[in-house]
Amino acid sequence: MSAVVESELKEDNHHGPATGIGRWLFTTNHKDIGSMYLWFSFAMFLVGGCMALTIRAELFQPGLQIIDPGFFNQMTTMHGLIMVFGAVMPAFVGLANWLIPMMIGAPDMALPRMNNWSFWILPFAFTMLLSTLFMEGGAPNFGWTFYAPLSTTYAPPSVTYFIFGVHMMGISSIMGAINVIATILNMRAPGMSYMKMPLFVWTWLITAFLLIAVMPVLAGVVTMMLMDIHFGTSFFNAAGGGDPVLFQHVFWFFGHPEVYIMILPAFGVVSQIIPTFSRKKLFGYHSMVWATSSIALLSFLVWAHHMFTVGIPLFGELFFMYATMLIAVPTGVKVFNWVATMFKGSISFETPMLFSIAFVILFSIGGFSGLMLAIAPSDFQYHDTYFVVAHFHYVLVPGAIFGIFAAVYYWLPKWCGNMYSETLGKTHFWLSFVGMNLAFFPMHFLGLAGMPRRIPDYALQFADFNWISSVGAFMFGFTQLLFLYIVISTIRSGSKATAAVWESAEGLEWTIPSPAPYHTFTTPPEVK
Repeated sequence: MSAVVESELKEDNHHGPATGIGRWLFTTNHKDIGSMYLWFSFAMFLVGGCMALTIRAELFQPGLQIIDPGFFNQMTTMHGLIMVFGAVMPAFVGLANWLIPMMIGAPDMALPRMNNWSFWILPFAFTMLLSTLFMEGGAPNFGWTFYAPLSTTYAPPSVTYFIFGVHMMGISSIMGAINVIATILNMRAPGMSYMKMPLFVWTWLITAFLLIAVMPVLAGVVTMMLMDIHFGTSFFNAAGGGDPVLFQHVFWFFGHPEVYIMILPAFGVVSQIIPTFSRKKLFGYHSMVWATSSIALLSFLVWAHHMFTVGIPLFGELFFMYATMLIAVPTGVKVFNWVATMFKGSISFETPMLFSIAFVILFSIGGFSGLMLAIAPSDFQYHDTYFVVAHFHYVLVPGAIFGIFAAVYYWLPKWCGNMYSETLGKTHFWLSFVGMNLAFFPMHFLGLAGMPRRIPDYALQFADFNWISSVGAFMFGFTQLLFLYIVISTIRSGSKATAAVWESAEGLEWTIPSPAPYHTFTTPPEVK
């Protein structure tokens, strides 16, 4: 942490100890807790990434080379759960902790002790989840969606620990969401109306309501699993009068809003960054707020598009098909507004802007493949193939993860007082961009050709695209070690960030000094 942050911590005596390990264990300072969330999420990102690389190493060529099929299935389960609940969600909660109080003029989060508790639950939850790898029967092997009866009747003994871990993650998320809502509703600076809040604050307010709405649904479905496994109920057991498809309905009623929980804060990040580097105000602020609200509302009405092949009635297929297509409209509004913000702007392509532009382009590709999957007759062909894997990775990697990278590069100088190396930042971007596309774009072709997902072996005709995909995955994965180096070297020994770039005489004739300290403020000056 920089001297600036250290001095702030010492001034805030009521925020807990300013020195020693007690500062991290008992702190109620929103900046410390935000930092802990971000470091924890990056650690989980590396763990989940190693599991993804294990999967891609096995798929490098046809045949069974490295791991047995049972362990392969454990890796797919753990990779998905850790990336969703351990990497992406805590990272955005960390950004919320750091940024929301500063953006709305609040001294801290509304419920600082609960803030500390909601973080410290997570390391224990994920330790419990990872410990299942060493238990009898191995880790859960039923996929990150843990469909019954694979996760109930045929589950390994470790599923009970998995259920408890999921409960703990959910408790943490609900507490974090309550804290965000209480802070934004009650602690805004005088004069800051709702329609004057930064877009990042708006997206997190809406995300927090989504979390409170759907996390109890996840808690309900894993509790029903627990009852089926240990207490003789038959919620999902057809032999006892239950229905395995009920599990899918309940899970996806949580699962689809969860997808937007992971992407809406990234929308907010990009909505802060693009105006800054375009030297223009955000185009259509009000329409962005309403589009975000519409996405959140519609996300509750599309869950069964994950289930077109289970035999739902034709009317149901039509309803969920049209509802899914409808959700593309507010998403398109947001993309249009970002592009319109850049149009005729005085754009400079620093690292946060590069990640944001890549976000807009690649997230749109993921959106288009999502529209293809929304068409019910087509989905019968695409379902459970690598096309689905390509779709959701194009939404989540350039969407959520590139959004997190952009946010860190954009606000890191404000957090620690030091400027990162722009050259290294751009190197990280281009290697990530190329690696990500090499990894996931070939999966579209594999899926359209009929390669099923979640298999450790495959037919010979899929070999070439899998080889390319694995090379891209390793390239993307190892590039993140460069990101770790950039962050640590910036905090420890980066050059001091100054506001020199804001002192240029003419807004349209800015020259960016090197290193470019452009984001010590969050709003650009008016362009003359």
